[in-house]
Amino acid sequence: MGKQRIRRAAAAAALALVAVLGAGGWAAGGERAVTGPPPGSAAWVADTTLGVALPDPATTTPAEVADFFARLPPAAREALAVRHPLVVGNLDGAPVELRLRANARAIAEERDRALARAVDPALTPRDHEAARERAERYRTLLDGTAPDGAGPDGTAPDGTAPDKEAPDGTAPGGPRRFLAFDPRGRGQVAEVFGDLATADRTAVVVPGSDVDLRTFDRADDPYGTPVGMARALVGATGGRTAVIAWAGYTTPLGLGPDAATEPLARAGAERLIRLLDGLAVSTAPQAPPTVFCHSYGSVVCGLARPGPRQASGVAVLGSPGLGVDSAAELDPRVPLWATARNGSDWIGHVPYVRLFGLGHGADPTDPAFGARPLPSTGSHGHTGYFAPGTASLAAFAALALGRV
Repeated sequence: MGKQRIRRAAAAAALALVAVLGAGGWAAGGERAVTGPPPGSAAWVADTTLGVALPDPATTTPAEVADFFARLPPAAREALAVRHPLVVGNLDGAPVELRLRANARAIAEERDRALARAVDPALTPRDHEAARERAERYRTLLDGTAPDGAGPDGTAPDGTAPDKEAPDGTAPGGPRRFLAFDPRGRGQVAEVFGDLATADRTAVVVPGSDVDLRTFDRADDPYGTPVGMARALVGATGGRTAVIAWAGYTTPLGLGPDAATEPLARAGAERLIRLLDGLAVSTAPQAPPTVFCHSYGSVVCGLARPGPRQASGVAVLGSPGLGVDSAAELDPRVPLWATARNGSDWIGHVPYVRLFGLGHGADPTDPAFGARPLPSTGSHGHTGYFAPGTASLAAFAALALGRV
């Protein structure tokens, strides 16, 4: 019987891989996770202009970072943000408003570098084109232009009005606010919707595959991106929740080897925990954030295993598994909710196994897993759970507001 169970499990693992291939096409694996301290950390550590040692981003905890900045006068904080915007902007535990200003400066500097590369005679025409594309992307982050050509007032290219069901707490066309910005690799970013300093509650959205600096706010899939999910959640809570759209880890590209294995999720879990630790010491909400984890992002959340100081609860949706066999392997003090899969979500065709490094474990929507159920009535497809009018979005709003 033991050998038969092993054969069945191996067959299920193979079927999982085949299902992944059939669902989205094979993408080459081997994405290299961006990890470690932010760019410019060496120059930051070597900076002695304040007469004190600056906290090493590679070894200092967010709590220690917060304590360091609390002892600095405002002028010294600002000076550091000007000299080292990429470090300060990505330093979990640093004051939120300081990080927002630092990241605006860092994006502007990266735009200028890209524009210089676009006319550098030492580079190829292909390099010039790539640089122009990056510069344009940075421009849209700086001036508040919505994705895919929407105007400064939020209107679409065809002149239609902006979505009034999902206010994000900012004025139309106003500056976008980024809690993190890292141009390395495909780029990582975390955008803030609402006011982290005054909101009743906070939430973090953790996305799945194919999300990076270029795609985290794409308009052709409005509720399948972290920005779309965040805007919908802020709107559904009547603006009472501040939401971070967190594209802060290297996601898999396509539905291939990286999506079927856990190395990228493990690297992302470390970055997610550091973000949550930073929020715990740099914001003052009523409670830690509720974390919403979509698709491969639920593997990140499962491997992160946040504790009660880091999260009020975790909700997974469109999940291929959490990298664990049951909710009992997670922190029992942090409630776990699993959103029912709708009938058109292709993720349901992937067998829930974990063997030989493939698959992500048991189905979190199975009652035996031990997660609390959430409805999904009205949702469609793998990316439709945050769509306005769905039972899932209403349930997410109740969770974010602490009403469940």
